Amino acid sequence: MSYDLSSDTRQSASVRYKDDIEDRIWFPWQPSGSVPINTSLDIDTQGSRNLYKLPVEVLRTAVRPFNVSNSLSYISSLDSSYEYNFYFHFAELELFEDKQREISITVNGITQGPFTLEYLKPLSISFQRLRTVEGNIPFNISTTMESGLPPILNALEYYQLKQFTDSATDPSDVNAIMSIKHTYNRDDWQGDPCLPIGYSWSGLSCHFGCPPRITSLNLSSSKLTGEISPSLAHLLELESIDLSYNDLTGSVPDVLATLPKLKSLNISGNKLKGPIPQSLKDKSDHGSLLLSFDENQTSCQRDHCEGNSKKFIVPVVVSIIAAVALVILLSVLFIFHRKRKRKQTEVVNNTTASNKEGFLKSKNQPFTYSEIVTITANFETGIGEGGFGKVFHGHLNDGTPVAVKLLSSSSKQGYKEFQAEAQSLMIVHHKNLVSLIGYCKEDDHMALVYEFMSNGNLRQHLFCMDDATNTTVLNWNQRLQIAVDAAQGLDYLHNGCKPPIVHRDLKPSNILLTENMRAKIADFGLSRAFSTDTSTSSISTTLAGTPGYIDPELHASGTLNKKSDVYSFGIILFELITGLSVQIKNTERIMHIVEWVTPMIEEGDIRKIIDPRLGNDFDVNAAWKAVEIAMWCAQRTSKQRPDISQVIAELKGCIGRNDENVQSEMTSLEMASYSYTLPEVR
Repeated sequence: MSYDLSSDTRQSASVRYKDDIEDRIWFPWQPSGSVPINTSLDIDTQGSRNLYKLPVEVLRTAVRPFNVSNSLSYISSLDSSYEYNFYFHFAELELFEDKQREISITVNGITQGPFTLEYLKPLSISFQRLRTVEGNIPFNISTTMESGLPPILNALEYYQLKQFTDSATDPSDVNAIMSIKHTYNRDDWQGDPCLPIGYSWSGLSCHFGCPPRITSLNLSSSKLTGEISPSLAHLLELESIDLSYNDLTGSVPDVLATLPKLKSLNISGNKLKGPIPQSLKDKSDHGSLLLSFDENQTSCQRDHCEGNSKKFIVPVVVSIIAAVALVILLSVLFIFHRKRKRKQTEVVNNTTASNKEGFLKSKNQPFTYSEIVTITANFETGIGEGGFGKVFHGHLNDGTPVAVKLLSSSSKQGYKEFQAEAQSLMIVHHKNLVSLIGYCKEDDHMALVYEFMSNGNLRQHLFCMDDATNTTVLNWNQRLQIAVDAAQGLDYLHNGCKPPIVHRDLKPSNILLTENMRAKIADFGLSRAFSTDTSTSSISTTLAGTPGYIDPELHASGTLNKKSDVYSFGIILFELITGLSVQIKNTERIMHIVEWVTPMIEEGDIRKIIDPRLGNDFDVNAAWKAVEIAMWCAQRTSKQRPDISQVIAELKGCIGRNDENVQSEMTSLEMASYSYTLPEVR
């Protein structure tokens, strides 16, 4: 912790300074019983006495006791299981003709000094490897009798000493990432790329084996210039690379295709030229690589394509003309034959259609309201309540089970939501999205007919464990697979649909489970609310969602984007890991799950985080990785969250790791705490 003494506590809870090369976070503190002093003059921060490179603004403020005859005495309450380093920083801000301030510092009974402070020159005194005394570290700053001046203190820092037993990141990965760092001038990348756990370099994800390896690199929207670094090909454990939306130029290096584990490569939104290497295209065509690039990034150079096309332009034109003539001839014969046959069967069709009841509709065709009544046996079996009304179980005439969502007349936005789901689902098909079979819009009756999901929704399996729901505890592998399935469905909505579809209300009750416990996302049509006042559809900006799952940025700005869904997904992932709902009740108040899990992560005991119903049937490394992914998704600002495609790659790594190491030993994750208990801290 770093404290800026007498800094204006009204300005901010914390401050960072541009000239602080250590990029420390400074907390303003004016202790009670103290008087602030300050100066606007320059302080010699460039000299050799400024050992800890304090920014000038920190040294320009200080405190002294209100009573000039007193000392500065405080007690810091800290975790007794650690050792600490304390650093006291001084700079004389007051000029006296015949006096100099002399100070001594006592910490835990150990005294250093006296020291004479020189005008506008910094001085730092350190105490190393301190242990607490009954949970406290007391310190006292006093002056000598000869000085005749009260003590001062400009700044205070203390650091908790962590013992890192993990081996350093793999040397080959370090060499490669350092080359990439220099190529793109990443000054924020300092220390070990992967360690400590939880503090990997920004944009990096790692597998914390022995040694740790870099598995994902996200430099999207990072203002990168120049060419794509060929050093990427030396990060042999990379599964995901995102270089999208930068100013990268040149060609795409074909050596990227040599990465054996690469599953996702996003180079869209750059100024790249030339063809996509055939080796990368082959991997994409075979389904082993998710390749994202701009549509104008063609598969061949323009000059080369034009040169080849001139050679073959004549035979191609002749072939096209012949093919068109043949198609026209066949079409005329087909139309003539069909008209003749229709006349022969028209009477038969008219007499038989009226006698069929509950007949099977082809997909995406409208049902009548009477057919909806028949399908649901007059709405006999209710199975839940959706975004705009009740959901009923039913069967088509061939026995196919379905779920029928009936619009509630009391729903103010019901008609908009109905149109949203009906129109969106007509064109959206994916194995991890609930399929629409048909719909009904007749007078005031509106309904949607979906495929039936026999195992209900995720909420039931996590939080509604009883005989009535006929649910069982999800095992660890099932939870990871459900997370992957949901992420894949969300990825299709975000990156597979044009324009992208934002769900806006992702939560466990909207994740449905098949007979084999595979997940599909439902209610994603709620992402679009269409106006009923005009004939032209327009996207609504009305905020939607469920408390606890709503993006914190959405409350403040009202801006909706794909990262809002990623936040909701992170919360769901925490629920899968912990078995707790988003709102956790304790004896005093209701806590959000992120608020609950954060101190647990800092303690470093995965058993306090994981759902106790799992016992020991989970892999510790996979569990920590899942926690890291969830925290990544649940960052308060959207810029810090990943794209859902990155999440998929990381989660799949968890599944593989869990399969390989079911009986792995317990390890722990230590994260530095930002809590502090110094008295009188404002």
